[in-house]
Amino acid sequence: MENLPLYKDLATASVLITGGGSGIGAALTEGFVRQGAKVAFIDIDTSASNALCDRLEGDCGNRPLFLHVDLTDIDALGQAADKAAQVHGAISVLVNNAARDDRNTVEDVSAEWWDKNHAINLRPHFFAAQAVVAGMKAAGRGAIVNMSSISFMVNGGEYPVYASAKAGIIGLTKSLAGALGPHGIRVNALAPGMVITERQKSLWLNDEVIDAHVESRQCLKRRLAPLDMVGPCLFLASDASGAMTAQTMIVDGGVM
Repeated sequence: MENLPLYKDLATASVLITGGGSGIGAALTEGFVRQGAKVAFIDIDTSASNALCDRLEGDCGNRPLFLHVDLTDIDALGQAADKAAQVHGAISVLVNNAARDDRNTVEDVSAEWWDKNHAINLRPHFFAAQAVVAGMKAAGRGAIVNMSSISFMVNGGEYPVYASAKAGIIGLTKSLAGALGPHGIRVNALAPGMVITERQKSLWLNDEVIDAHVESRQCLKRRLAPLDMVGPCLFLASDASGAMTAQTMIVDGGVM
């Protein structure tokens, strides 16, 4: 993490990250904290989130603000965004990271499960943006980074609901970019490949599956870790990508 470039504009940024307490989200939270940014993150896991805050305060002297929120509650999401802005100033960077990559067969998906999954994987991306856009418009600038996935590009049959949401995020990104660009607000997406997290290893992936994917699908013959998403996200959030909007950056070790 210490080897990543420093972006001077991020040192003054007010950053809000959804799902920032574990996995890729925790790496993103740490990445922005180490830039010197004022970071708030939303998560539902109190234990992991408080431990992350304690560690980062000890390591960096910059404690992020943890907001315990269920993202399916849109009113609570809006209140959390308002709280982050009250503490740190108007949000200048939003990272829509929260997701659940649950596996389902086509036959097992009910209408209730479809709605429940999209209430985590797609709907909060829009309403988080809606919650911060007034402050960004007032400032005449801002950056939104939406976390998608290559899952919908590779014909994976075990997650049709999740893949639908991740494809929807690309459409949402492009539409928001069109709507908000005239106000100086950039909206881009980041599409990770197989990033190995503790959740992935505990639920879906073993060493055999991971190694087979790396060997047969990736150009880069190494496992991808949450840290691999930090540099690209910082770039998209910073002025270094100041002329980029409505784009999807694929970070998958060369699968696509």
